[in-house]
Amino acid sequence: MQYLVDVHAHTIASTHAYSTIHDYISVAKEKGLKLFAITDHGPDMADAPHFWHFVNMRVLPRLVDGIGILRGIEANIKNRDGEIDFFGDYLKELDIVLAGFHEPVFPPSDSQTHTQAMIATIESGNVDIITHPGNPAYPIDIDKVAEAAAKHNVALEINNSSFLASRKGSEGNCIAIARAVRDAGGLLVMGSDSHISFSLGGFEQAISVIRQAEFPEERLLNRSPQALLSFLTERGHLSVDDFSELK
Repeated sequence: MQYLVDVHAHTIASTHAYSTIHDYISVAKEKGLKLFAITDHGPDMADAPHFWHFVNMRVLPRLVDGIGILRGIEANIKNRDGEIDFFGDYLKELDIVLAGFHEPVFPPSDSQTHTQAMIATIESGNVDIITHPGNPAYPIDIDKVAEAAAKHNVALEINNSSFLASRKGSEGNCIAIARAVRDAGGLLVMGSDSHISFSLGGFEQAISVIRQAEFPEERLLNRSPQALLSFLTERGHLSVDDFSELK
C-alpha cells in the first residue's frame, strides 16, 4: 500500500531545515501525496521560529492543487509535568499538535523521568502525537507509555528519519513500541520528520518496522486522509470543510 499522508515536516522556519512550504507542495504533488502537516519546532528550541509563526499559520491555504496542508507544530516536552512550549487557546488554532523530547529543551535523564514526562504529556490532552518515542537517548517504560497513549487516544509515531539521519539505534525500540501499541489497542502514525522536502512521504524503514510488529492497518493513521482527519476531530480539533474532498 502507498501511504499518502505525512504528519511531520519542517521548513526553513526551523533553521536547521532546508525547504520552504512551496518546496514541500511541489514534492507532494510529484509524489501524489494528498495531505501533509507543517510541524516546525516549538519556540523553546534553540533555532525554532518565533511564537508568532504558529499564531499566524491561519494565513496558510488549506488546499493547493488538491493537496491538503495541516497547520501544526512539533512542540517540546519541557518537564516531568508534561508541559509543552505552546499553550492555551493558541493550541486550538492549530490542526495538529506533535510533541517530543529534544536535547536542548529536555536533556536526557533516566527511564523513570522520561516515562513520567511522556505520560504526563499524553494525559494533558494538549498533544495528538508523541514524536520519535523510540529515541534510544530517552529510554522509557514502553508498555506503560503505550497503555497511556491508548487510553487517552494519543498516537505514537514511528519516525522514519530515526533510521536514516538521526537517533541511530532506534529500530529495536520502535519494533517494541509498535508491538506494545498493537497489544494495548492504540494508534500509530508514521512521520517522515523531513528537514528537506525530498524526503516528504518517505516511510520505507517505518513500514518495515510496522510489518515486523504485525501492526493492524486499521489503526495506522497514515492509511488515508480521512483516517487522520477523523482522529484529529475526535481529539477536539475543528473539522475543516476544505478537506472534505480528500478521501
